[in-house]
Parts: sequence; C-alpha cells; structure tokens
Amino acid sequence: MKNKQKSNTLIFGTVIGALAGAVSAYLLIKRAEEEQTDVKLSAGDGVQVGLGLLGLMRLIAGMGKE
Repeated sequence: MKNKQKSNTLIFGTVIGALAGAVSAYLLIKRAEEEQTDVKLSAGDGVQVGLGLLGLMRLIAGMGKE
C-alpha cells in the first residue's frame, strides 16, 4: 500500500469516526432534552455501545477478505 493511500485512508477513517461520534452525541442530547433529564449513559448502555463498536471494527477489518 502506498503512503499516500495510507494517509488518505487514515484521514477518511478519522473524519467518518468524528462525524459518527458527533451524531451519536447529538442524538443522546436530543433524547435527554425530550425526556427532560440529564445526559447519562448507564453501565449497561456503555457495554452495549462498546460491544457494538467492536463488532463494527471486526466487520470493517474483515472487508475484502474472501
């Protein structure tokens, strides 16, 4: 893999990750405002998010393999 291609892939992944994080935070804030509560994540919610992210990373890492 060429250095330019590596750099472009890292930049693209970083931008997509930042956008996904910003959208997630926005949705969390919006839900808290609708329910008129504080923004909070329970331990169970954190575990679900973590496992979901691990699954997504595993899926992405496996792309292109046959």
